[in-house]
Amino acid sequence: MPLRLAPTFRDALAAASRPLAGMWVCSGSPLVAEICAGAGLDWILIDMEHSPNGLESTLAQLQAVAAYPVTPVVRVPIGDVVAIKQVLDLGAQNVLVPMISSAAEAREVVEAVRYPPRGRRGVGSALARSARWNRVDGYLENADEHVSVFVQVETSAGVAAAAAIAAVDGVDGVFVGPSDLAASMGVLGQQTHPDVTAAVLRAFDAVRGTGKPVGVNAFDPAIAQSYLDAGAAFILVGADVALLARGSEALAARFVPAPTPAQPRASY
Repeated sequence: MPLRLAPTFRDALAAASRPLAGMWVCSGSPLVAEICAGAGLDWILIDMEHSPNGLESTLAQLQAVAAYPVTPVVRVPIGDVVAIKQVLDLGAQNVLVPMISSAAEAREVVEAVRYPPRGRRGVGSALARSARWNRVDGYLENADEHVSVFVQVETSAGVAAAAAIAAVDGVDGVFVGPSDLAASMGVLGQQTHPDVTAAVLRAFDAVRGTGKPVGVNAFDPAIAQSYLDAGAAFILVGADVALLARGSEALAARFVPAPTPAQPRASY
């Protein structure tokens, strides 16, 4: 019987009456991914760039979250045609590509996502979960309808080119990364620095001017709200590993006595 694939993140954004809130899944654990998928958030980002995720663990997480009303997005480690092809063949319908700083780089990403003659994606639908092993009628002809692609602007050059990047045909939205942006601006680790937040807002204006949705990462609730007020259409507001780290630290602070200074050795 022919199968239907889930709506893409592009579709979810187009249908939304409010900004969509999500979180990172960086643990590499399908169990943790499933817990997060059932939390009531709109979307989750399965990260392959800064997390211990390979193809097998990413596949397992996609399978674990498939039963929940949440949209999974996979961030590939690099905008490479092979890496993107493999993640799409796993069945990822939504990809985020990091470190895009020019329209030319964005066009290469779009080509990696599309089949010939419009792109360079390798054809393996009979072998892959993407088309459910050729159980999705017309997958090859309609693949663009089943896949959405988002690019990440996270350098000063990317901010300057944000309008041109967003305007590339096939780019469905732009995600701004304040952490690497801060590093590129010479204020490493200061993603809430006024110069960084001003650059984020410039990127917002540029992307929204093209009619494309723009999103951002912001763990600080006050900063997150300010970005939402500035027009962010989607946002990441936490991460599984960060929540576990801070939660376990809070338990230790409450229940484990602070160590006392070492007693001086007696001298005789």
